[in-house]
Amino acid sequence: MTCFHCGEDCLDETVDFDNKTFCCEGCKTVYEILNQNELCNYYDIEKTPGITPPKDLSKKFEYLENSQVIEKLVDFKDDEISISVFYLPQIHCSSCIWLLENLYKLNPDIKSSRVNFLKKEIRLSFNHNILSLRKLVELLASIGYEPEINLENLSERKKQKIDRSLIFKLGVAGFCFGNIMLISLPEYFGLDMIKETHFANFFGYVNLILSLPILVYSSNSYFISAWNGIKRKVVNIDIPISLGILVLFLRSAFEIVSKTGAGYSDSLAGLVFFLLLGRIFQQKTYNILSFERDYKSYFPIATTKIETNGNEKNIPVSELNIGDIILIRNNELIPVDAELIEGNANIDNSFVTGESAPTRKNIGDKIYAGGKQVGQAIQLKVLKELSHSYLTQLWNNEAFSKEEQDQFEGITNSISKYFTIIILVIAFGSGLFWLQTDLKIAINTFTAVLIIACPCALALSAPFTFGNVLRVLGRNKFYLKNATVIENLAKINTIVFDKTGTITQSSNSDIKYYGEELNEETTNHLYSIFRQSSHPLSKMIFNGFVKAKILEIGKFNELVGKGIIAKIENKTYTIGSEQFVKKVNENSSKATRVHLKIDNNYLGYYQLENKYRINLKQTISLLLKWFKLKIISGDNDSEKENLVNYFGSESEFLFNQTPDNKLKYIKSLQDNGENVAMIGDGLNDAGALKQSNVGISISEDINTFSPACDAILEASVFEKLPTFIGYCRGSIRIIIVSFIISFLYNIVGLTFAVKGLLSPVFAAILMPLSSITVVVFVTLATNILAKHKNL
Repeated sequence: MTCFHCGEDCLDETVDFDNKTFCCEGCKTVYEILNQNELCNYYDIEKTPGITPPKDLSKKFEYLENSQVIEKLVDFKDDEISISVFYLPQIHCSSCIWLLENLYKLNPDIKSSRVNFLKKEIRLSFNHNILSLRKLVELLASIGYEPEINLENLSERKKQKIDRSLIFKLGVAGFCFGNIMLISLPEYFGLDMIKETHFANFFGYVNLILSLPILVYSSNSYFISAWNGIKRKVVNIDIPISLGILVLFLRSAFEIVSKTGAGYSDSLAGLVFFLLLGRIFQQKTYNILSFERDYKSYFPIATTKIETNGNEKNIPVSELNIGDIILIRNNELIPVDAELIEGNANIDNSFVTGESAPTRKNIGDKIYAGGKQVGQAIQLKVLKELSHSYLTQLWNNEAFSKEEQDQFEGITNSISKYFTIIILVIAFGSGLFWLQTDLKIAINTFTAVLIIACPCALALSAPFTFGNVLRVLGRNKFYLKNATVIENLAKINTIVFDKTGTITQSSNSDIKYYGEELNEETTNHLYSIFRQSSHPLSKMIFNGFVKAKILEIGKFNELVGKGIIAKIENKTYTIGSEQFVKKVNENSSKATRVHLKIDNNYLGYYQLENKYRINLKQTISLLLKWFKLKIISGDNDSEKENLVNYFGSESEFLFNQTPDNKLKYIKSLQDNGENVAMIGDGLNDAGALKQSNVGISISEDINTFSPACDAILEASVFEKLPTFIGYCRGSIRIIIVSFIISFLYNIVGLTFAVKGLLSPVFAAILMPLSSITVVVFVTLATNILAKHKNL
């Protein structure tokens, strides 16, 4: 009798409940929990999917009440929400994913739970005021998913290892394969006719016995996967493989038992051995790709470090050390865990939790990476060095992702949708054809077709191509969120540019002040106010100041697309557009101006002469060959004449646009069937970047990392944008060529297989070789294409 929950034999005890049998009280308890919370659909997805929970949890997790341990296990914590990631080695099927992502039904204080099946990890967001970390872990353990917690290695993210069970299965298959071949040597040398009959029969049974572990253990994952696919009415690639293995075993058993032949035990063993070898190879390469995306995605983020002499210096966040003091301005992302030492922190943690309500922090409070300061600048002391894996996780937060297909799947599924069905038709057709002539050839043909046409090579084309493209582009300072962005970039036909900070260079603008003379006090006030803002215009003006005195600001509010209201020493400063400051738009000049007012006294304005990016003319000329180009800006149309010289009169120009207008404009283009790439500075353009098919944020010397964007382009390589897009388009062509190679390989292999000229074991050797061929081809092709484009 087997347990309804876990499927294990009920050896020690039998517990009957609700007309079902359980092997222990633990399994019965899990069933009760699921039943009470209307989660018994868990058992419909997979038969006996559960894991027997530990017997005693009363004291096992006491250590999780220690504050120092909690600090190590929690990735993020605010007044209410904590976020932790746990490794759950028990995750093994779709039922596990379904149950774990419905944990909120078991406990409403669990806000969200997301499973990474490949890494067997779960990311949990929970209310720590009600549900402690210990209770959370105990809940996981009580339903059979006890986290593997190793406090010594928490700070070290290790590369995922190959599934150990796969290695054991390979070892069993290899042992049986070697011995079966040794026993079958007389056959290979044509000596089977002179063997003693009783020896031949004896060794035939030995081979059959050696085939059993291969069928029952080494190849069971193929049968399980095939059966799950059939239950869900999905024809997956493991169905033809399973059929081939089953046919070889049954035919071998028939020949050996009926004494009509030696069977195909060697072919069966060799087939499974090489299939498992190919699967290990594939798993290893997927893990390498995942590992490199987590730890080598060095985003071009800089932050302002305050040196011991008081000077402020922009440095890459990767160079931050524990104890460094950093300045975080309005709307800048906090890149590392840090302690607040100066200023009024108002932290927006929506990038982490999805909740946009800002949280107040006091001096001495810990502020977690991923938060965004809203208001005046603050100073922080670094507590933890940068974790690129954390930024990758933040960038891929589902709250800021578009509804897209899974990575690597789009282009593969569109071409290989009916591949397996066609192969099954060919296999059965050729098998039936040869059955009229020779049963042995029919068996060989049927099995060889199923194996030689396995679409593993087809499935590897896209991930290896895209993985290499991501690395090449990252090396050239163009950072893509994931592989889907490559496909989307290859499809765009319209590019929309923001103007300020995107096609203009904030570092090289000429700035002049016109109006009442500014005394020392006002200069210090303005210097302190502009220091708070991360807007490109504010940065330009701030950098133009001769160093002044930094004063404390009482109030600071930056209104997106309008300007700044700040209070300092009982004076209220209003800074921004003419409409915002003067409440009128006199159109006296079309130059870019930032107006100033103290209380009700208008002072004057800063006028900025924009400097366009180096080689902008050549860059735009190349893009005009492929795309429709648009300019959309919050500034007035003073630069229109110059822009026409760059973009041509055919391009569309929109000025005086609010962030909301920009988003609506992108949507209107998409409604007209355009595939749109939006290129902006990542601040005022966040909404438009998210709405577009591909949002590209330009990063200069400020912390402009934004989860709303799909790609980050370092400003210094802006002129390479046409090359980058061309490289993405070329990578799609490489995938198509690799598909053609894979199909040609299948056609040649099938030609020999249907003629009965290809043995199953030889087909099993060729299958992983075809995968290696495709991987080598796409890797070399993408590298050669990169070299051709000087990347």
